[in-house]
Amino acid sequence: MEGDLPKDRVVIKGRGVASNPDNRFHSIQYEWDEGEEQLHSKTLFLRDESKTILSRNESPDVGFSVGLNPYRGCEHGCIYCYARPYHEYLGFSAGLDFETKILVKENAPGLLRKALASRNWEPETILLSGATDCYQPIERKLQLTRRCLEVLVEFRNPVAVITKNALVTRDLDLLTSLAQVSAAYVGISLTTLEDDLCGKMEPRTSRPQARLEAIRKLAEAGIPVGVNIAPVIPGLTDEEIPRILRSAYEAGARTAWMAPVRLPHGVKDLFSEWLTTHYPLAKEKILQRIMEVRGGALNDSRFGSRMQGEGKYAEQIALLFKVMKKRVGYPVDRIPLSTASFVRIAQPGEQSEFSIF
Repeated sequence: MEGDLPKDRVVIKGRGVASNPDNRFHSIQYEWDEGEEQLHSKTLFLRDESKTILSRNESPDVGFSVGLNPYRGCEHGCIYCYARPYHEYLGFSAGLDFETKILVKENAPGLLRKALASRNWEPETILLSGATDCYQPIERKLQLTRRCLEVLVEFRNPVAVITKNALVTRDLDLLTSLAQVSAAYVGISLTTLEDDLCGKMEPRTSRPQARLEAIRKLAEAGIPVGVNIAPVIPGLTDEEIPRILRSAYEAGARTAWMAPVRLPHGVKDLFSEWLTTHYPLAKEKILQRIMEVRGGALNDSRFGSRMQGEGKYAEQIALLFKVMKKRVGYPVDRIPLSTASFVRIAQPGEQSEFSIF
């Protein structure tokens, strides 16, 4: 039966993958013994001693210029995550390491305050997060994202938050404060409404109904909120676009965005392995559909096409999204944020309130 686990496939509960593929930058690799996956499945948190916290993005098709990532790596374990290869630059694997070796920027709030207080800072929207999820599970304890939001509230600097975790509603007070000066937007990523698929594809994220409830709470608090149907996986989740759009709108979302899946570097092999494990009968169809929107490959990194795809099937998906978005009644394509209320405040840095080290 489709979806049943083949007997020769390993699954680690709560993880998107059960293996560590070779790091493309290293010639020496560590090979696990049989059954050793379980030993490497526990999460290890490591200090990140970065001296700056804001990263500049030069890509013309992303929609933001400045990103803030309190964490590197992500326990959510989304199998398709385009950020997985970034872990290879740190000497880790894009596989299980990405989900279990989490780098924590304990000094993120202080670094952010220093950056915003600088005379070189020209107020603009900061994206939380540009790579890994700023509300992944450890955030519940460390509160780095919340403390960064507190800094943004002090300076009244606009922020756009993108997350798959309903934990964002913990910070309604701060987001509401920024929303009152048109300086806050939250995008809830929603790839599927099926709990079973979500549990396999995004194992440690909030389940779909919890995300819809988060949209409702944000909207009721007066915080502009939208839904990100990203990534759309052709042959697996594209048929859900109409239901997701309608469900998110009914919950309170007033803008929507979509992007097809992209599988850079080792992510394409991890994703293929995941399909073999969970959807073996549909594997070839799904991979073929992805290649149809990616010019015959499983990834296309070119600006202009990577966020949209190309070809007839990509056009069909885009048309479905456009027609349903209009039919459901989404009023705007984007939420404008304002820097008009920005106030530059010179303050000393702060010490971490919580620590796991």
